[in-house]
Amino acid sequence: MKSFGISRYVLSSSVVVALLAGCGALRQAQDDMQPSIGASGATPQNAVYTQTSRAQSATASSSIVHFVYVANYAYDNVSAFAINATSGTLTQVPGSPFEAGRFPIAVAIDPTGTFAYVANPYSDNVSAYAINASSGALTQVQGSPFAAGTDPFGVAIDPSGKFAYVADEGSDNVSVFAIKRNGALTRVKGSPFAAGGGPTGVAVDPSGKFAYVTNEDLGSGSISAYAINAKSGALTQVPGSPFPGAGNYPWDVAIYPSGKFAYVTNEGSSDVAAYAINAKSGALTQVRRSPFAAGTTPIGVAIDPSGKFAYVANEGYASSGNVSAYAINARSGALTQVKGSPFAAGIETYGVAIDPTGKFAYATNYGSDSVSAYAINAKSGALTQVPGSPFAAPGAPTGVAIR
Repeated sequence: MKSFGISRYVLSSSVVVALLAGCGALRQAQDDMQPSIGASGATPQNAVYTQTSRAQSATASSSIVHFVYVANYAYDNVSAFAINATSGTLTQVPGSPFEAGRFPIAVAIDPTGTFAYVANPYSDNVSAYAINASSGALTQVQGSPFAAGTDPFGVAIDPSGKFAYVADEGSDNVSVFAIKRNGALTRVKGSPFAAGGGPTGVAVDPSGKFAYVTNEDLGSGSISAYAINAKSGALTQVPGSPFPGAGNYPWDVAIYPSGKFAYVTNEGSSDVAAYAINAKSGALTQVRRSPFAAGTTPIGVAIDPSGKFAYVANEGYASSGNVSAYAINARSGALTQVKGSPFAAGIETYGVAIDPTGKFAYATNYGSDSVSAYAINAKSGALTQVPGSPFAAPGAPTGVAIR
């Protein structure tokens, strides 16, 4: 799907279709917010700091071990929060929010937790940051931002931390970069690589052998599957790719920790498709009874580190969003909603991420400028909001990643 049409600042007829199908508030906001943000792309600092924040100022604490990074779509920046390891509550790190490109929408962290990468659709580039291991603060690496294709919407890092993959929604391809020691990006030979129409989400399997990209394709959509060259990072489509979508407007994709399954949110049909991954070829086969029902307009998807549970952010389309929680059948890959699902979130819930310990989940609420934080029941997968949730994240938060 071409989100910006002939002019990147005017809604096209294809976008009107997308508005009806789902994720409409995000599409319209790209144009509605354009005059107010300004040509320079600078963050309106008074708008950030005059809003009441429920996040306490960060203080030194041995209990804080991980950080949450959120792309603030309307304010062209990234908020950083420290996670309290005991309660799951969030505190903004010093210096947050950090400047990004135009309308940042997706965030990815490298496996070592050393670097963060943010896709900026209106700038056609990717911002790269060094992460301060102690404070969580971000510093743009030399040369950042780095040029991508048209309208980069998704970004993922391979398990080795050697390569970055960017889904370019406007140019129907995938930009591939080698990651230097300092975090800088260099295009690999042959990049960009062809995808389907309107690629948005991208994920790499845990072995680093395969990459998967969701293509909205103005309808039923498809999933492109690629074999990754371990030395160069280059992509070669696997036999049978792209694979037909199981629902309408596939948006995001997440891979099971063992690499056995892939899960795709279908924003247009309000469900989640599950696929078995062929370990040798990377080909996809739908699991029995897929797709599985979700809430209205599902966008983000995440799998907990144990592989027991899957979580999906349901935008709700201009209304209260929520998070669907599923138990994953380790043999078949099938999903069963856990008791109490879906769980309440803010307005227009967009992204979801699980902390590395598997104790907490975090969901961004685009429409209410906040992040909902949950404790995960280790046995059932059920979610309970932590004290102080939701936490303020001014600027229409979208993508979320955790170090």
